[in-house]
Amino acid sequence: MKPLNYALFLLLITFAVAAPAQCQQDKASNVLVERVGDTAFIQLRAPSFQTLTPRQQALAYWLTQASIATDPIIYDQLSAYGLQQKRLLEEIMAHPKGIDPAAMAKIAEFAKLFWANRGNHNELTSQKFLPTFTFDQLKKAALIAQQNGAFRTPYADLPPLNQPASVTREVESLRASFLDPTFEPMTMAKSPSAGKDTIQASSNTFYPGLSLDDLKGFQEKHPLNSRVVRAADGKLSELVYRAGTPDGKFPPGLYATFLKKANECFEKARAYAEPAQAEAISHLIRFYQTGDYADWVAFGTAWVQNDATVDFDNGFIEVYRDARGAKGSSQSFVTITDKPVTTAMKKLAQNAAYFEAKAPWDPKYKRESFKLPVVKAVETLIESGDFAVSTIGDNLPNENEIHEKYGSKNFLFTGSSRALDESTGKTAIAEFAAGPAEIERSAKYGTEAKDLMTALHEVIGHGSGKLSDRVSDGAQPFLKEYFSTLEEGRADLMALWNVWDPKLKELGLITNQEEVAKAMYDSAALAALSQLRRIPQGDTIEEDHERDRQLIAHYIADKVPGSIEQFTRDGKSYVRVADYQKMRQGVGMLLAELMRIKAEGDYDAIKALVDNYGVHFDPALRDQMLERYRKLNLPTYFAGVNAHLTASFGKNGEVGKVEISYRDNPVAQYLDYGAMYDKGLAP
Repeated sequence: MKPLNYALFLLLITFAVAAPAQCQQDKASNVLVERVGDTAFIQLRAPSFQTLTPRQQALAYWLTQASIATDPIIYDQLSAYGLQQKRLLEEIMAHPKGIDPAAMAKIAEFAKLFWANRGNHNELTSQKFLPTFTFDQLKKAALIAQQNGAFRTPYADLPPLNQPASVTREVESLRASFLDPTFEPMTMAKSPSAGKDTIQASSNTFYPGLSLDDLKGFQEKHPLNSRVVRAADGKLSELVYRAGTPDGKFPPGLYATFLKKANECFEKARAYAEPAQAEAISHLIRFYQTGDYADWVAFGTAWVQNDATVDFDNGFIEVYRDARGAKGSSQSFVTITDKPVTTAMKKLAQNAAYFEAKAPWDPKYKRESFKLPVVKAVETLIESGDFAVSTIGDNLPNENEIHEKYGSKNFLFTGSSRALDESTGKTAIAEFAAGPAEIERSAKYGTEAKDLMTALHEVIGHGSGKLSDRVSDGAQPFLKEYFSTLEEGRADLMALWNVWDPKLKELGLITNQEEVAKAMYDSAALAALSQLRRIPQGDTIEEDHERDRQLIAHYIADKVPGSIEQFTRDGKSYVRVADYQKMRQGVGMLLAELMRIKAEGDYDAIKALVDNYGVHFDPALRDQMLERYRKLNLPTYFAGVNAHLTASFGKNGEVGKVEISYRDNPVAQYLDYGAMYDKGLAP
């Protein structure tokens, strides 16, 4: 669920295809606080915080603390070694005195990339990245850090390492996970090799030691929030993520330490929330205690109907990290409503029925009634766990049974968009655009086109369509590992289809409609080429959003000759839209087919489409893209540095005053977060 007109929406664009990310020198910026290789760290700012009441500020403080509490979970979900690696790196970073400066510089560089990706696999490609330090340098640094006071207290559930021998054993146990490129090479492998299936080839911990064949016929009671393991008797069982209930009816489960801490923060947040939001928080506390799906649905039902100024989400939500498409990764955010932009965006939501009627799919798949979704532009106070700054739009909750009855919430992350835009410039379009017309169009309308794409994707795209009776409880179990690619592609296509509709002009949501629409199509066509820069190895695409963009561009070029063309000029590859209306014809064809596939749960059809058009690419073309971006010195990945909230407390523990500040050093943020579970890490 990732990537509106400055005057209309005040939204700014992410670095994606129409105006790719620029080098730090391209535009002076004080939100870009650090760059490590291809990764830039940017500040997320929330000026609307100053408009909140003291009660709302106190609520925001405790909700952000809950986000920090669940942040470590994703490291363990992505690798069985993730939390140990995290502890080792953080203890060294917090106790660096006397460590060889050359070795420390290499460890610090790796630690920042590790934090940015929630482990040592790239968040977009799933591919493992290696450090430049040696094993001996790491071991010596850890031993010196111990002499400086590291490892003396528990780190959540990890015990202290009080003796040098204990530290040595710890580092040795992590040797392969840090330094061996063949050990856990992919955190999620949707295109596995070497005779392994998608589960066996993935390092994530959702199904340790199991294969897809092992899981056949196994019915999970907790599909989102459990780890499936083989018990001593040989039978499969679920380790449920839960804190346990005070009465002992539900015993503590996996991640109990983190979920219990989060619940302590939610209990305090609830005291400052308005009644409707307090009810939602109560359901989430109960879910984290029991792990029961019914409690998760109760939370989602109350949450989606509440449009609080200080809003949040926290849970096991998106299934992109699971090649099987079932397990939710831990993520969280806390936001403040950006009221002027939100008012404008509600126009789209209020006309959802109109756009549904205009959709190019079979009438039997068209919704006949709509629950008006909550639409909000927001500034972000914190993003934690598996939630990245590059996500500038989100539609939640994912459960179809909630969507059907109660609608959805559509978030447009203006704070992220502004930070990404402020940290980047515009020069890359001159390198990759097909010609002068595309360059001029992007300069004038590229931002408006991408912002409108995001809005239509989230507000109109995800909430559209009706399922058949066969899959009325949701298409995900039928479409499995291809569901997320389909759903993101369907939402993108809804934006591409509707951008030409005169209703947008009538609503005042677009300026020069033809030029904005063309800019959006230019961007969609170029995406399949430009996004290859983010996949430095291999010849397959694993990430769902990138698969959907590849599918769209390649399907249309193949099925509608004369629509999209790839050509070479001066030895460089380019893509152009040869005929915009022919491309729109292809958009309608693919959109109608994806809706049919979703509505009927047609696994074979979506597998054939994605495998044919969305997975494979020419490595030579990718190498060319990498080289051209390297010459421009462009960052490829972005990590967010969150706002920092500090609170003073009264005699009875009530929040007295909350202050907001913005860090210019990502290390301070991550050590501060780690200190929630190990006070020795406190900056």
